[in-house]
Amino acid sequence: MNIHPLVIFFASIFTSNMIFSNFLGMCSFIAVSKEVPTAIGLGVAVTFVLTFTTILNYIIYHNILLPLGLDYLRFIVFILTIAAFVQLLEMILEKYIPNLYYALGIFLPLITVNCAILGVSLFMVIRGYSFMQTVFFGLGSGLGWALAIVSMAGIRARINEDALPKGLKGPAITLIITGIMAMAFIGFSGIVQIS
Repeated sequence: MNIHPLVIFFASIFTSNMIFSNFLGMCSFIAVSKEVPTAIGLGVAVTFVLTFTTILNYIIYHNILLPLGLDYLRFIVFILTIAAFVQLLEMILEKYIPNLYYALGIFLPLITVNCAILGVSLFMVIRGYSFMQTVFFGLGSGLGWALAIVSMAGIRARINEDALPKGLKGPAITLIITGIMAMAFIGFSGIVQIS
């Protein structure tokens, strides 16, 4: 695929945002987007994990799985790589940034099963990206996910849920806002698009 890595980078932030165009990673997006500092922390953690696991999965896929004819094992290998990397991140946060570690709580280990992270690795294979395209795609996807969760946290912080009808409180208003934000991001679709 002959697309410049910077085009892939900006497209993965805006027009092909994992949350707003693919709706991947919604579970932690809805649950952790209540407070801006926590959302920033999870956004940084997801960006870090997305970037490096995509790179690791590219290297493993192209240097081990494909040459040995084991490409059918990519799902299992990608999940193992992601799980190991998240464990490493969890240990680092617990040791050096305990406040963020406790604020993220159960959602930190759940990064392992965040479908956006596996999705990026699988999209990298399906789209046939080169190494540099993969690096920019992983970083851009992480930044796009972080942008989405921090934006949602900022909006939710401004909403007075006491003024909402009972049926719209909590996840309901979050899903409505997500839909509106997704429509806003569709406005970028004529600028840059990857498929």
